[in-house]
Amino acid sequence: MNIAVRYYSRGGNTAKIAKAIAEAVGVEAKTVSEPLSGDVDILFLGSAPYAFDVDDEVKKFIQGIEVSVGKVVNFSTSAAVKSTRKYVEKLFAEKKIPVAEEEFSCRGAFAMLHKGKPDESDQKAAADFARKVIS
Repeated sequence: MNIAVRYYSRGGNTAKIAKAIAEAVGVEAKTVSEPLSGDVDILFLGSAPYAFDVDDEVKKFIQGIEVSVGKVVNFSTSAAVKSTRKYVEKLFAEKKIPVAEEEFSCRGAFAMLHKGKPDESDQKAAADFARKVIS
């Protein structure tokens, strides 16, 4: 099974979760600035909501996908909004790439909100989630 992990992280929150997921599934977490180099069965894609959307870098990554992707598994961190799934799902629908129903989301620190998040328990939960997805 070919698995890839890509993420966009401004403050490091989503990067922590991406690295936990990648380690759990035995691949390297890479930023969305690195395109997919081959077909993948599962793409774990991480982001955070910015102004009720995902960052333009995430949009550019999705629009630039030129390989076959079996399904996308969304993960996100946020201080307020629960998930980025609805934003990325719309973008992947245009490319006819399915987004899995299952997803992982957790709190992320922002300014004075949720200091220390995501913490070790969030990272462990993300790793457990990823292992379950690929099993």
